[in-house]
Amino acid sequence: MTSPTTTTRAPKPEEVARSIFEALAKRDLDVAMEFINEDTVDDFVAIGLIEGRTAIRRFFDELIAAFPDFEMSTERIVGSTKAAVVQWRATGTFSGDSYQGIQSTGKHVEIRGVDVMEIKEGRVTHNTIYYDGASFARQIGLLPREGSAVDKAMLSTFNTATRVRKRIRV
Repeated sequence: MTSPTTTTRAPKPEEVARSIFEALAKRDLDVAMEFINEDTVDDFVAIGLIEGRTAIRRFFDELIAAFPDFEMSTERIVGSTKAAVVQWRATGTFSGDSYQGIQSTGKHVEIRGVDVMEIKEGRVTHNTIYYDGASFARQIGLLPREGSAVDKAMLSTFNTATRVRKRIRV
C-alpha cells in the first residue's frame, strides 16, 4: 500500500488502517505518519487526547523508546466508507526510557485493544483507542496485582473514604 500522497485514488479506510498497523508492527513511524493529518486527534480513552501529527509521532516515539521490544499485531480490521475498526494486540518489556512520566520497571506487558478510526481522503481525522488502562498499570507495576493484599487494602481504604464522604454530604 502506498501513501495517500502517491495514489491516484484515496485508499479505502480498511487499507489505510492496515497500512498504519503494518507500519507500527515494523516500528516504521515515518510510514505510519503519512496517513495522519496535521490536526488528527488520537483519543486514548485510558490516558487522554493527543492532538496533531507531531504530538502523535512524539507519543509513539516515547512508547517505542520505553518498550524497546515493542510488538504489535492486528487480529481483525473492519472497514466502511468512512471508518475502520482495528482489534490489536501489543506486547513489550518496559525496560527502556520512561513512559508517560513513569520510570521503566522491567515488566513485560501484553494488552489488547481496539482503534476506531475516522478516515477521510486516505487520512485519519480522528482515532479513538480503547484498552484496559488498569490492566496495563497493573502489568507495569503502577497498580498492585489484582486480589493481592495491597489491592484489597486499597479497595477497603477507598470504600471507607467513599462512605465517609457520603455521610458528610447528608
